[in-house]
Amino acid sequence: MWDLFKQDVQRWIVPSKIADPSEVTLKNTLAALWRHLPLRAMLLFRIGSWFQHRRIPLLPGIFQRMILFLYGLEMVIGQDIGGGLYIAHPAGTVISVKKMGRNCSVIASVTIGMRNEWDFPTIGDNVFIGAGARVLGGIHVGDDARIGANAVVLHDVPAGATVVGIPARVVKSGSQDGRQLQLTAEGDGLLYGP
Repeated sequence: MWDLFKQDVQRWIVPSKIADPSEVTLKNTLAALWRHLPLRAMLLFRIGSWFQHRRIPLLPGIFQRMILFLYGLEMVIGQDIGGGLYIAHPAGTVISVKKMGRNCSVIASVTIGMRNEWDFPTIGDNVFIGAGARVLGGIHVGDDARIGANAVVLHDVPAGATVVGIPARVVKSGSQDGRQLQLTAEGDGLLYGP
C-alpha cells in the first residue's frame, strides 16, 4: 500500500512530472497532502484498499463513503489500480475498472465503468483521460494512449493512440511491431499499414 501511495505522491511533488523516488520524503509528502485534495483522496483509497485486501469488514465501505462525501470521487475500494494515479479534479469523477496501470492521469468529470454488461475497462500504463471523457464496457485501453476531452470510448484503444469524439475514433496512431496503425476507409476499425 505504501509503495503505491509513494508513487501517487511522485505525481504531485513536481507539477506535470513524475518526481524521482528520492524526493518522496516525509516533509514533501506532508506538504503535498496539505496542498492537494486529490492526493488526500488517494491516501484514503489506498488505506481502504489495504483493509479490503485483508478482509477487514466495515472499514473499506467507510473509506469509500468518505472519499465520495469529502471529495466527490466515486472509486471502488480494492480495485487493482497501479501507483501514480493522478486525478486533477476529483469531483464528479467515477472510476470503476477491472485494472488500471501505473502513472495514469484522469482530469475532471470522467466516468470509467460498465456499459450494458457487468464488465469494466482495463486501462494500461501512462494513459491520459481528458475532462468529461467516458470509458465504458469491457474494453482495453493500451499503454500510453490519450483520450480526448468529452470522448466516449466504447471500443479498444491501441497502445499509443489518441482518440477523440462521440463515439471515440483514433486520430493519431501508435505503432505496434514497427507498423503504423491506420483507420480503415469507413473509420470503424484499424488496419496495419506500411
